[in-house]
Amino acid sequence: MVTGGGEAVRVAEMFEAVARALASPQDLPSTLEEIARLAVVHLDACDYAGFSLVEGRTFTSPATDDAVPRTLDRIQSEVGEGPCLDAIAHHDVFQTGDLAGEGRWPRFAHRAHEETGVSSVLSIRLFIDRDTMGALNLYALASDAFDEADVALASVFAAHAAVAMAGARRESNLVRKAANRELIGEAKGILMARSDIDEDAAFDLLRRASQRLNIKVTEVADQIVHPPPEAPLPDF
Repeated sequence: MVTGGGEAVRVAEMFEAVARALASPQDLPSTLEEIARLAVVHLDACDYAGFSLVEGRTFTSPATDDAVPRTLDRIQSEVGEGPCLDAIAHHDVFQTGDLAGEGRWPRFAHRAHEETGVSSVLSIRLFIDRDTMGALNLYALASDAFDEADVALASVFAAHAAVAMAGARRESNLVRKAANRELIGEAKGILMARSDIDEDAAFDLLRRASQRLNIKVTEVADQIVHPPPEAPLPDF
């Protein structure tokens, strides 16, 4: 918890540090790692911090400040229960101050406490609009470590992390779309030269092959641009 007479100054410094982390030209894993580090620095009760992310149906832990969050995520993945998973699944904040005696996640709680010494857990959903991307997880060795102020401040870190993730996803989508356009353009050029047709007719060949083969147009284009050695072009 942020305490003391300089509380307002410390909170302002925290916001400034997180804003700088987002403004720095880093990749997403580095940005999340920096946010996790800042959570430990600025939240007095927090001993460890990390992120649990959802990628399709996969549960990953790409950014942590320490091995302890990775261990806790691994245990949750193995037993299929825990506060981080619930924060993601139920779109809410999940918290415990007595992990050893926690009854909501019996297969996770005692084992997690025994292996890491963690007693307090605070898991906050990462989301943009309705899109859940994962959870920010804060851990403390002390019992009942996180109070309402910690939850509020942790929510700020979670919001910044979600913004960073959304920005990285948009950038990744733009790069992928640009690469797909270039690939399809190359494939059309090959078909135009081979069959003496115009650009629209070449794309129509790609589209019909995609429907017949039940694969994406980009996959058809890739077969044309990057055929196996000594293999003929796909039959259109």
